[in-house]
Amino acid sequence: QVQLVESGGGLVQPGGSLRLSCAASGIAFSIYPTGWYRQAPGKQRELVALITAGGRITYADTVQGRFTISRDNAKKTVYLQMNSLKPEDTATYYCTVNYSWGQGTQVTVSS
Repeated sequence: QVQLVESGGGLVQPGGSLRLSCAASGIAFSIYPTGWYRQAPGKQRELVALITAGGRITYADTVQGRFTISRDNAKKTVYLQMNSLKPEDTATYYCTVNYSWGQGTQVTVSS
């Protein structure tokens, strides 16, 4: 049974930073692409960043240059470093691996 557990969300002021983590279990993590999506109230879930098994990375235009995705296959964990946060980054952030999803972690950017 695949389990994905996100952590690291919270309340931060505009311009601040947060680092999200997603720990996977029950899956051969290293062979799959993994990534982060987010969903704001009243909006569809959208891609934030993806990293393939080989390390190729894709970012949404809205986060390019501010967010960094990385993975540690030994720890079966994917990270999302978020810098220069904006109020429009407020959302629930979900990690995904091979069609499985975590429970989500809330990120709120507000002064």
